Amino acid sequence: MITAIVLDIEGTTSPTRSVRENLYGYTKARLGRWLADNRCGPADSVIAATRELAGRPEADATEVTEILCRWLDSDVKAEPLKTAQGLICAEGFRSGDLRGEFFDDVPPALSSWHDAGIRLYVYSSGSARNQQDWFAHARGGELASLISGWFDLTTAGPKRDVSSYRRIAGSIGLSGQQILLLSDHADELDAAAAAGWSVLGVTRPGEPHPPRPPHRWVTTFAEVDVLSALGEHRPGAGGCR
Repeated sequence: MITAIVLDIEGTTSPTRSVRENLYGYTKARLGRWLADNRCGPADSVIAATRELAGRPEADATEVTEILCRWLDSDVKAEPLKTAQGLICAEGFRSGDLRGEFFDDVPPALSSWHDAGIRLYVYSSGSARNQQDWFAHARGGELASLISGWFDLTTAGPKRDVSSYRRIAGSIGLSGQQILLLSDHADELDAAAAAGWSVLGVTRPGEPHPPRPPHRWVTTFAEVDVLSALGEHRPGAGGCR
C-alpha cells in the first residue's frame, strides 16, 4: 500500500521554463554581487567547493562567478551552485520578486492526497531551501504546508543513483513498496524502481524529457489514482502512454 508520494519539481509539478527563467535568471543576475557581499560568510564555502569541483584552487571571486554561471547555463547539478542559488533566491521569494509556478492540476491533487493521509515529499536537485520557498510562495496560494519533507543533492544524493532512493526511504521510515515516485525523467524512474519503489512517469506538453518504457506515464496528476489503481504503477508494470 502506498503511504507516501515523492515529487520531482521541474516538468512534474512545475513547468521547466518557469524554474529556469525565474530561479536561474534571478540567480545569474545577482551571483557576482552575492559572492562579494557574503565573504567571511556563506560565500566562502561556495567559493571553496567551486574551486575544488572545477579543479581551479586559485580561482578568484570573478572566475568563480564565471564558473558558476557556466554551470547554471549548462544545468550542472553542482552542490555549491545549488547552495548559492537557494540563498540568493530566498531573498527574491521574500521580496515578492519570485513566485512558485505550478501546473493547474497539481494543487488540487496535492490537497486531495494530503487529506487522504498520504505523506508528500519533494526530491529535487534544487536546494531544500529553494524547494520550500517555491511551494511556500506559490502563485495562487501556499502549498508548503502539505509537504512532510524535502530532499536535495546534499541530503539524498544524485537523482539517478539507486542509493539516493534507499536513503530517502530510510529517512522517512518506509519500505520502497510504500513509496510512489512521480517524475518526468525516465532515468530517475529507473533508479527509484531499482530501489524497490513504485514509479509513475509524468509527461506534459512542451517539457523536454520524453516518456520511455517500461514505465507507465500520465499527462496530469488527475490521472493518478493512488488509492485504487496503484497495482498498475508497480515497477515494470504497464506500458508507455
